[in-house]
Amino acid sequence: MTILVVFCFFILLFMSVPISLVLGITTVLYFLVVGNVTLLSSTPMRLYSGLDNFGLLAIPLFMLAGELMNGGGITTRLVKFARVLIGHVRGGLAYVTIIANMFLASILGSANAQAAMMSKVMVPEMEKEGYDREFSSALTLASSIVAPIIPPSMIFIIYGTLSGTSIGGLFMAGIIPGIMYGIGFISLIAFLGYKYNFKKSKRASAKEIMTSSFSVLPALLVPFIIIFGILSGAFTATESAAIASLVAFIVGMLFYRELKWRKIPGILVNTVTATATVTFLIAMANIFGWMIAFEQIPQAIVTQMTSLSDNPFVFLLLVNILLLLLGAVLDGIAALIILVPVFMPLITAFEIDPIHFGVIICINLTIGLLTPPVGTGLFIVSSIADVKFERLVKATMPFLMMGIFILFIITYWEGAVMWIPNKLGL
Repeated sequence: MTILVVFCFFILLFMSVPISLVLGITTVLYFLVVGNVTLLSSTPMRLYSGLDNFGLLAIPLFMLAGELMNGGGITTRLVKFARVLIGHVRGGLAYVTIIANMFLASILGSANAQAAMMSKVMVPEMEKEGYDREFSSALTLASSIVAPIIPPSMIFIIYGTLSGTSIGGLFMAGIIPGIMYGIGFISLIAFLGYKYNFKKSKRASAKEIMTSSFSVLPALLVPFIIIFGILSGAFTATESAAIASLVAFIVGMLFYRELKWRKIPGILVNTVTATATVTFLIAMANIFGWMIAFEQIPQAIVTQMTSLSDNPFVFLLLVNILLLLLGAVLDGIAALIILVPVFMPLITAFEIDPIHFGVIICINLTIGLLTPPVGTGLFIVSSIADVKFERLVKATMPFLMMGIFILFIITYWEGAVMWIPNKLGL
């Protein structure tokens, strides 16, 4: 019977049924097959209880902050500021794409949202300056994976909620890894720039640099307030999302005056739609995880993995391999909700810090955006930038290899992740 349910799961997955529906249908089918009426009748309550968590309130609030910053002209000023600073060096526009993504990561917190927005903005600009459309699209997609690493991060919020780990600690733990990813991609661009003789842009004048610097200061208020508020203990990660939305509204409405009242209904609709998509997925993944727990699959995996090795280094290697494979076929948030209950007993047994492990698992699943066949980031950028899927996959390979290389550094160099949280006592 269980084999029939597993078969149904993969058939639905390869039929391109949305992952949230795959999880829900598979769970209900399992309860029907085993004839457990009690669990089936409890499913609606379980769906609700999976969302009844104060920490998840940060998701719609950070989404609202991102929408307000887009509508208020804040994101365009961040991109312009990056371009003014380094657009004139060889491969300058490629560097701008990476640095602009790092700026926006402190606002959006979602790799898919960032990839969609930046592919609209940067791919046409890079193509005008002679870059290949495939390379431009691959760079935009790859550099967007810093969004769930640099705070605030939707995936960190979900992991912290599921595991009981400090969300503020996870936010701070993501700063250095996010910078490492930025440096890694910049190094790769430097190598490719000299190999393929990338073009330079016109150097900005001192006046343009000063004007752009003053213009971007209000835009930097949002990430500054988020990080400073959490560090100082003035408010929690969830409260910082609400304050970030308020600041984004004030900056867009009063400072830049690009946020008009007529835009507000559209912004709210976009926020509600995106939130509904994520929360529906969380609810479905929650009942799927409930089914897995009922089958005692987590206990079986714990027993199997501990029997293979009692060395935490070997365990982390196996975890990375497993997550990279799963990230290629499962949506990151769904995989996170399913796997966290499985891994929590293991990291306790191996005495691994839950914050460090949270960064590892979140980065790992984010890399899944770049990996076929289910990498959602590939489909988003392929559609928006009008690039053939297979050519985009090929162009993304160097960035994927760099992403995996940095992942293993972060995995085995705990200090890179834990230095800031340890200093702050988080």
